Amino acid sequence: MSVKQEKRLNKAISETGYCSRRAADKLIEEGRVKVNGDAVGLGVKVSAEDKITVDNVLITKEVEDVYLLFNKPIGIVCTTDITKKQNIISYINYPERIFPIGRLDKPSEGLIFMTNNGDIVNKILRAGNRHEKEYVVRVNKKITQTFLSKMSNGVPILDTVTQKCKVTRIDNYTFNIVLTQGLNRQIRRMCNYLGYEVQKLKRIRIMNIRLGTLKVGAYRAFTNQEFQELTYQLKQSVKTEDASSI
Repeated sequence: MSVKQEKRLNKAISETGYCSRRAADKLIEEGRVKVNGDAVGLGVKVSAEDKITVDNVLITKEVEDVYLLFNKPIGIVCTTDITKKQNIISYINYPERIFPIGRLDKPSEGLIFMTNNGDIVNKILRAGNRHEKEYVVRVNKKITQTFLSKMSNGVPILDTVTQKCKVTRIDNYTFNIVLTQGLNRQIRRMCNYLGYEVQKLKRIRIMNIRLGTLKVGAYRAFTNQEFQELTYQLKQSVKTEDASSI
C-alpha cells in the first residue's frame, strides 16, 4: 500500500513557483488559499493529489525552474507587489512569474537572485547556514583602523550584536565586507552606529556567484557551473522548516 507524501501548504505553493513561502503564508492568512475548495489555515499539509487555488484560480507548476542573477539599480524596490512604484518584477518584466531571493534596499545596488523555485529560498537566506554575501561600501568619512576593527568584531544593532565578519579597506573611503547574516539594513546600521554614513552600497557576490561585469539593470541566467556549485554548497544547508526540529 502506497503512502501519500505530504508537505506543508506554504512549501507546496512555493514549489509551483507562484511565490515564496513567506508570501504564501500571507496569502493563507488573508484567506485567499483553498485546498480542494475549502478555505484553510497555516500549518495545513497537502499531497500531490490535492487541488490548491489562490483567489479561486488553480495553481500548478507549468514551467521549468528559472534562476537569474540581476544587477539591481538604485531606486528599484525588491517587492513582488506590482502596484508599488519601481518594483523589481515590473522592471525586469520577465515572461514567467519570478520573485527575488532576499532583498537589497532601495538606495542599494548590485547582485540579487531571481527565481520561480520557492524551495531554494530558505536554504540560501537562513542565517544559520552562514552563506556569504559580499559588498563594496563607500562612506562619508575617512576609514580608520578602529572602524575596521569594530565593524569586523561586531556592532550592537537591532537588540543584538552582529556576527564577526571580514572587513577590508579598499581606499580612504571605501571598504569590502563579507557577511553571513542578513539583518535589516545591516551595513548601514553598523556604519551609523560608528558615526559613518553610507554613500554607496553595492553587493558583488552571493555565495559562489559574482556580479562580475553584468551591466546595471541587466540580468542573465546562472551558468551550469554556477548552478552546480551552488547546489553543492546548499546540500549541507538546513531549511528553516527542518531547522525547527533540531
